[in-house]
Amino acid sequence: MNALHGSSIFADLTPKEMKNVRDFLMARKELGLTKARSIELNKNSILLMELHLPLKYEALRALDRGQARPERQARVVVQFGNQPKPNITEYIVSPLPFPNSYKPKTFKGGRPIKFESRPITWAEYEHMNAILEKIGLKAHRVLLESTGFSFHNCTDRCLTFSDIAPRGLASGERRSWVMLQKFVEGYFIHPVGFEVLINHQSLDPEQWTVEKIWYNGQYFNSVDELVEDYDNDKINKYKLPEHDDKDLFSTYIPRGHSNIRTDIHGPKLVEPQGPRYHVEKNFVEYAGWSFAYRVRSSAGLQIFDLRFNGERVAYEVSLQEAIAFYSGDTPAAMQTKYIDAGWAMGTSDFELAPGIDCPEIAKFVDLYHYYDTDKPVHHRNALCIFEMTTATPLRRHFNSNFNGGYNFYGGLENHVLVIRTTSTVYNYDYIWDFLFYQNGVMESRVSATGYIHATFFTPEGLHYGSKVYNYVLGNLHTHLIHYKVDLDIAGRENSFETTDLKFHEFTNPWSPEHTIKQSRLVHTQHETERSAAFRFGKKFPRYLHFYNPNQQNKWGHKRGYRIQYNSHAHSVLPRGWQEENGITWSRYQLAVTRHKDSEVTSSSIYTQNDPWEPVVSFEDYIRNNENIVNQDLVAWVTVGFLHIPHSEDIPNTATPGNSVGFFLRPFNFFDEDPSLSSRSTVIVRQGENGEPKVQQWTPAVVGHCVSNKPFFYNGTYSGI
Repeated sequence: MNALHGSSIFADLTPKEMKNVRDFLMARKELGLTKARSIELNKNSILLMELHLPLKYEALRALDRGQARPERQARVVVQFGNQPKPNITEYIVSPLPFPNSYKPKTFKGGRPIKFESRPITWAEYEHMNAILEKIGLKAHRVLLESTGFSFHNCTDRCLTFSDIAPRGLASGERRSWVMLQKFVEGYFIHPVGFEVLINHQSLDPEQWTVEKIWYNGQYFNSVDELVEDYDNDKINKYKLPEHDDKDLFSTYIPRGHSNIRTDIHGPKLVEPQGPRYHVEKNFVEYAGWSFAYRVRSSAGLQIFDLRFNGERVAYEVSLQEAIAFYSGDTPAAMQTKYIDAGWAMGTSDFELAPGIDCPEIAKFVDLYHYYDTDKPVHHRNALCIFEMTTATPLRRHFNSNFNGGYNFYGGLENHVLVIRTTSTVYNYDYIWDFLFYQNGVMESRVSATGYIHATFFTPEGLHYGSKVYNYVLGNLHTHLIHYKVDLDIAGRENSFETTDLKFHEFTNPWSPEHTIKQSRLVHTQHETERSAAFRFGKKFPRYLHFYNPNQQNKWGHKRGYRIQYNSHAHSVLPRGWQEENGITWSRYQLAVTRHKDSEVTSSSIYTQNDPWEPVVSFEDYIRNNENIVNQDLVAWVTVGFLHIPHSEDIPNTATPGNSVGFFLRPFNFFDEDPSLSSRSTVIVRQGENGEPKVQQWTPAVVGHCVSNKPFFYNGTYSGI
């Protein structure tokens, strides 16, 4: 009951709360706020609004003792562009739902937020589009002759663009490489070989300048220089093949011979007698599990107060950051280092399609965000919760009698609860899952799909990827995902050890003339944060064991959980190299720190546009090298994979082989497998007459039930 009582502590802001916070701040004359969706850049406006989490000890008083919940607060990011020295300031607004006060929020060490580090907004994109139209007008003949597409009078032969980040080469800059593409379905893989470097640091768009043009492997200092050299035949020109509307390579439209029957549907997931999980607002219960969830606008899916059979396993398991660092031969490709919280990846959780993104029987949940807007935006069916069978038994055994029969067969269906949302950060789609198994195991998994980030093909490009179309290069990149895992194993006082194997040689006790060589366990107790920070490129221990030194199970073992990786990640830049300073968490496969309320996140929305001097530096969290024995511990987990695009990534990257994550697995936490409580077990014994004797605890027969509702998908999202 305390868990249910306290789940609202972690619930995202409601539309009513968002509107009340907006109205309260807009009424503060000293702030001078205006609408975010006005075209001016030199304005004071709200950029982002989301829940501000209470201090952990305040939350635990409600969760563990049933005391009053801490007051709800909002974190609000305000961009002050209408003043002599523009800046970004964050505020904590309280109490909700009827706020009456606000105070500045600071980052650890009091680092200021540079105005140039702010995420790009709708208004800035409008002005960027305007300057590209001016460039397109000047270079109209160059573009039309080279690509067959243009910005002007283009009807169905129009150009669009993708902008690249980070926006510069040093802190305080705001200049972006922009890559032109054909504006057709799947335009991400239609680069046209024309890239522009725009300096847009000024809040007066009339002061924006074009610093470089890249055309067919050649650099120019201005559009005029390009046009003049083009007209005088001083450059290497190119002409793309005539665009063929019937060439469907970037679309989802089926083509080729189908090898599967299409007149009947494939298997469907059903709930023969209704759902076996319970959802009450943001509180979920299933098979002994309970937790609260939220979707943070800046970074995405989080779960809190994770319990199994009433005992807390983790206070928080949350997505922190996702990056994709690229390589390439064109300036846009070599500059692409995406740090996705800087694009507010939590807000890109668009509608999920029943039967595809989630089973039709899933519970779909609407989400609301307040980012670069003047009113809450409603994302319909953006999160789903469902139970599924994995089609693999959780456990089974056939006990043969080695004489044509058996002593018994035993098996247990593997059912699992899934909570899922997605982030479509421009071209890429991430599918975020938390899975809850009946045996006390939790899995965190991310599956990557969507379009690859592609650039114009040059001969040198093959050093950086694969040719996927006659003028398109799929650029190599590494995805890294960072998670925060605030473990509370049988209480807040936890310790951390790693376990490996070492060969051990000794005399055979029953045959002294021989020796035995075998593996033995080697346990390493990690006492400090530096000792528990495991860099990429170094040997990584086999078992990562978090335990309560003060509690034992029935067999005398310290009660614990272990983290098990499903990842083949590696570092993306050398330590300390320029942009790497903003992602110092990426140095470590795992780092373990003492919990601090000042170390809430490992990244920020500002890192994308200022990775050189970030306001959040994860390295600071382990620099003081504190003791981690019998303490409240946080594990920071990095998973990921290298992606070298290939022709099978056309039109889209598929999820098989592109899923990574980690497991939280009980390790002597219980006295035996807790899934023994499941009544889905089946036992078969052979009777004296050879007939099977079946023992079941669930109905022997269930009816078939498949939804007869036609597929429906809306896909829109709007302010409310």
